[in-house]
Amino acid sequence: MRRTTQGRISGLWLLPVILLFGGVQRAFAQDAAAPPAPAANAGAPAQASKPSFEIYGFAMMDIGHNFKQINPNWFDTMRVTRLPSFEDEFCCDNTTFAGVRQSRLGVRSTTPTDLGDLKTTFEFELFGTGVDEGQTTFRLRHAYGEIGHFGAGQYWSPFMDPDVFPNSLEYWGPTGMVFFRNVQFRYIAWSDDKSSLILAAERPGASGDSGVYASRVELQNIRARFPVPDFSGAYKYNQSWGYVRAAGMLRYIKWDDILADNFDLSGDATGWGINLSSNLKVGSKDIIRLQYVFGEGIQNYMNDSPVDIGIENNLSNPVTPIVGKAIPITGLVAFVDHTWNSRFSTTVGYSRQDNDNTDAQAANAFRDGQYALGNVLYTPVPNVMLGAEFQWGRRENFSDGFKSDGVKLQVSFKYNFSYKLGG
Repeated sequence: MRRTTQGRISGLWLLPVILLFGGVQRAFAQDAAAPPAPAANAGAPAQASKPSFEIYGFAMMDIGHNFKQINPNWFDTMRVTRLPSFEDEFCCDNTTFAGVRQSRLGVRSTTPTDLGDLKTTFEFELFGTGVDEGQTTFRLRHAYGEIGHFGAGQYWSPFMDPDVFPNSLEYWGPTGMVFFRNVQFRYIAWSDDKSSLILAAERPGASGDSGVYASRVELQNIRARFPVPDFSGAYKYNQSWGYVRAAGMLRYIKWDDILADNFDLSGDATGWGINLSSNLKVGSKDIIRLQYVFGEGIQNYMNDSPVDIGIENNLSNPVTPIVGKAIPITGLVAFVDHTWNSRFSTTVGYSRQDNDNTDAQAANAFRDGQYALGNVLYTPVPNVMLGAEFQWGRRENFSDGFKSDGVKLQVSFKYNFSYKLGG
C-alpha cells in the first residue's frame, strides 16, 4: 500500500531534539545554581575516586517437570507464545527437563576521568536464542559504557523497567512485561535520590505477519526498512515508600514492495507505547511490583509477544488489496515478593497481555497470554539459594477458539560469586 503517514512522521526527529534540549537546559541550570562545595576541609587534599574492576555472576541449575506441552527449544521456560497453537502440536505431555542455561558471567569497571567516572558493563549468559535457539551457549546481555550524562551500547531499553521483574526461578518472565535489551545512545538528563530522566535513540526493528496471505508470491518481495531510530524516554520518582515510573516509546516502521506487478503493497506505520510501573514497599517484608503498558506496534519490546505489524483486508482497492497495521497491545504485571525471615522468601503473582489482532491474521495466530507462578526460596548461607516454583501459562488463539495451558514444577540451585579489585 502507499504511504499514508508521511506528513505525521516528518516531525518525529523534532520530538527527541526538543526533549534533549530541555534536559540539557535543566542539567546546565542545576550546575549553575549549585552552591559551592563546603570549605570545612579546604586545607586537605581532594579525595579522588579510585578505579575498580569486578568479575561477577552465578552458576545455576534448573530441573523440573513439564506436565503439558511446549516447543522443545523452550523446555525450561514458561513462554506462552511457544505453547501449542493446535492440539498436540508438540506431541506429548509429561516431560522432565534439566539445564544450566541461566548461568551468567559479567565484568564491570569504574575508571576516574576528567569528565567523571567512566562505568562499563560486559555480561554474558548461556541461554541461546535466535540461530542458537534451544542451545546452551554464550549469549551477550550487556555491552555498555557510561560517562557523565551520556551512555552507549547494549543495555536495558529506557522503555522497560527492570525492577518490575519478580524474584522468580523461571527464566523468561511475565508475558505482559516490557523487557528488552537494545543497542542505544542515551542521555541522562539528571539522576539523583529523588528522580531521574533518561532519553534514548535505540536500534529499530520490527516483525510482520502475512497472515492468511503468507503463501502469496506478491508478499515474498516485501522488505522492511527503518528510516529513523526508535525514540524512548523514562521519568522515575523515588520516595521512601518506593517509586513510580513513566516511560514512552515512539517508532516508525516502513515496508517496500520491490516486485514490479500490478499491486503496490508498500506502506508504513507509527508505533507508540506508554509504560507505567511501580515498586511499592509494604512494611519491611513486602514489595509489590506493578506495570501497565499499552500502545501499538511495540511487540518486539515486550518480553514474550508475537508480531508488531498485521495484515488487514482492503479488497475494495484493486491496487492495494491489503494493508499493514500496527497491532494494538496491552500488558499487565502484578507480583508480590514477601520475605518470611533471613532465609526464606516467597514470590507470587500474575501477568497477561492482550493483542487486538488484524482481520487477515490466521485463525491460530497468538492473541492473548496469561502467566502466573508461586515459589518458596531458601538461602541457607549468603550467595547460595535453592527453591521450588509452580508455574502456569495459557495461550489463546485469534479466532479458532483454541487455547492451551502450560503447567510446570521447577527446582533450582543458584551459587553467586563476585570478586572486586580497587574502588
